Amino acid sequence: MSDVEVLLQQSVKHLGLVGDVVKVKPGYARNFLFPKRLGIPATEDAKRQIARRAAKVREAEAIRLQEIAELVGRLAGLEFKITMKSDPNGNLYGSVNSAKIVELASEQGVTIAEKEVRLDAPIKTVGQHKVKVHVKDDEFGEVIVDVEAEGKSAEALEAEAAAEAALDAEASSEGPGAAPSEE
Repeated sequence: MSDVEVLLQQSVKHLGLVGDVVKVKPGYARNFLFPKRLGIPATEDAKRQIARRAAKVREAEAIRLQEIAELVGRLAGLEFKITMKSDPNGNLYGSVNSAKIVELASEQGVTIAEKEVRLDAPIKTVGQHKVKVHVKDDEFGEVIVDVEAEGKSAEALEAEAAAEAALDAEASSEGPGAAPSEE
């Protein structure tokens, strides 16, 4: 059988927007689109009736897309800082999860739902981490979570370790129990 033309009365994901005339298989139209009142047979009379409504829906869709773009832009500029206990290697004794990120966001006056934060796994290391935040549909924003070690920073710990190693090396070469050098 050949495809039938259907005039969409509501937007259907992956098919079209209100007022679009689409060609679909007869069974899809008969069993899904028509019973759910998502579409009607595409006649000239039906096309005239829905033309005005389609213009309003397209305008509302454009405004919605603009709002989504603004939200994504606003999220892109956010950076959350948190200080946690960690070992000298930069591994946290706890972790930063979605709930903690939502809490950090609310402290900065940003409202994010916990289910919108997309973490593959909880953050367990010191450093900057990019975290995706679901905005709407297939749109995501990115925020930066900067995890710092409590007390001394990693650079300070490395500098201390280097200084201690230098002192140890100096002490062992000049000390009373130092081995004579072979020349």
